[in-house]
Amino acid sequence: MKVELDKKSGFCFGVQNAVEIAEKALQKGEKVFSLGPIVHNDKEVDRLSSLGLISINYEQFRNLTNCKVLIRAHGEPPETYTVARKNNLEIIEATCPIVKRLQSRIKEAWLAAKENNGQVVIYGKYLHAEVVGLLGQTNNEGILISCPEDVNKIDITRPVYLFSQTTMDIIKYQAIYSLIYNKMKVNGISKPDKLLFLNKTICGQVSNRESHIKEFAKKHDIIIFVSGKESSNGKMLYSVCRSVNPASFFISSVEDIDTSWFSGIKNKSAGVCGATSTPKWLMEDVRDFISSI
Repeated sequence: MKVELDKKSGFCFGVQNAVEIAEKALQKGEKVFSLGPIVHNDKEVDRLSSLGLISINYEQFRNLTNCKVLIRAHGEPPETYTVARKNNLEIIEATCPIVKRLQSRIKEAWLAAKENNGQVVIYGKYLHAEVVGLLGQTNNEGILISCPEDVNKIDITRPVYLFSQTTMDIIKYQAIYSLIYNKMKVNGISKPDKLLFLNKTICGQVSNRESHIKEFAKKHDIIIFVSGKESSNGKMLYSVCRSVNPASFFISSVEDIDTSWFSGIKNKSAGVCGATSTPKWLMEDVRDFISSI
C-alpha cells in the first residue's frame, strides 16, 4: 500500500515559532511555565513537558512570582501583562506575529471608534484563547459574534469595524460581512460602505490549507487525519477531508488506528495529513505505522 504524508500539513508558522522559543528557553535548564497548553495537541504538550515545560491555568498564573512564563501563539490580553509586572514575572513572548499585529490593529480601531461612536466587532469562537486576547485590546467592549444570529448584537446605525479571529473560515467571514451589509441596506442606510469597515484578518497559512487538503483527500483511497481533539483547526480541516472522502478517519496518535480500516486496499493509497497544531514527528510516526501494516 502506498502511503503519502501531506507536506503542507503540520505546524503553521506561529505554532512552530512558539515551540522553538519554548525549546530554546528550556535548553537553559531553567523552570518555564506555559500559560495554557502551548499547542492544542496532547502528544506535543507531553513531549515539551518531558523537557521541563509546565502548563498552568490563569488561577495558577496569578499566584506565581519571580519566574518565567511563556505566552503561547494565541496571544494574551493586556491584563495578563499587568499581572506579570505586578508579580515580577519574566514574560517569554511567543505570540504569533500575525496575531500580535491583529491585536494592534484592533486596539487602534477601538480607539478610533470611541471618537465617532463606532463599535469593534470580532468574528470568532466564544472563549477561544486568541479571541480573549483580541477582546482584551478593546477593554472587553468589543462585540463578539460567533454565528449569523449574533449579528443582532450590532447597532447597524453606528460605524462597525469588523475583524475576524485569524483561524476562522474565510467564506463564513465574508457571509457575516454580507449579512451586516444587507441588514444596513434593508434598514434604509443608503451607503453601508461609509459605516461598515471590513478588515481582512484571516491568516493565509490557515485559509489556504483548506483547498489544498481537499485536493489531497480526493487523490487517496483512505485518509488518516492526525490532530488533537481540542484543535478547532483540526476539526475544521477534518470535516473538509470527510466532505470529499468519506473514508477519512480522525486520530490523535498511532494507538487510535484500527487496522481493519485498511482491509481491501492493499494495492491502493493512503494519505496522512493533519492540523496546524499537529507536529510533523507525530504524522511521520503514523505514516511509518501504516506502511508496516
